[in-house]
Amino acid sequence: MAYTVLIHLVNADPILAEVERLPEPQDQVLICTNIRLRDGKEVHYIDPEAVQVIIPWHRISFVEVLSSREEPEIISFVRER
Repeated sequence: MAYTVLIHLVNADPILAEVERLPEPQDQVLICTNIRLRDGKEVHYIDPEAVQVIIPWHRISFVEVLSSREEPEIISFVRER
């Protein structure tokens, strides 16, 4: 199962990506696929033909794990009398 993450890089705009697994404490890098900006545009410093990107942890401030949009959220209204 792939996770969608928002990666906040040092001195750069945040980028969206997918990771196959969440990082472990001993990991030195974050291996990502489908890199894009928050608005879906290409990241200008990554080649469009790149399949995976390996980002070292010293370049990352923090990572947000986004909720999965695959399962639809059911909202129902209940009218109480």
